[in-house]
Amino acid sequence: MEIRMARLSDLDVIEEIYSKARSFMRKTGNTAQWAGGYPSRNLIISDIEKEQLYVVTDSEQILASFVYFYGVDKTYAKIYDGEWKNDLPYGVIHRIAVAENAHGRGVARFCFDFAFEKCGNLKIDTHKDNLPMQKALTKAEFEYCGIICLESGDERLAYQKV
Repeated sequence: MEIRMARLSDLDVIEEIYSKARSFMRKTGNTAQWAGGYPSRNLIISDIEKEQLYVVTDSEQILASFVYFYGVDKTYAKIYDGEWKNDLPYGVIHRIAVAENAHGRGVARFCFDFAFEKCGNLKIDTHKDNLPMQKALTKAEFEYCGIICLESGDERLAYQKV
């Protein structure tokens, strides 16, 4: 497996992966996260243009998509019912989705390891009903830190790996 920056030519495949990820979430009891077609085509294009959207490939087939950036995420400024492990600069992963045919192949862990190697201090959040992601984060040695609120006011479980 390899990781590279996403390209506009990848857009249709990335959208399909996100669509199937939304269906997978619904099947596993996560009925609220990524509602209404999130992430939108425009958001995906914006992530590509900002050079923060990556894809995992295997023999040129795209297996996953995720956002990674190093910097401040304003929704992480306040954390409730816990605390971050440190206040040092950090990297962030958002919108990670693995293609159906790649489930169980360690693709999410590959993404986590890639991002962690870049920064050594990594934060991520997920919906309380996203049990598969919570399991993947725990397996990848992320620690639960508390609850953050998105701009919409929705709560997310916050994790950090240092």
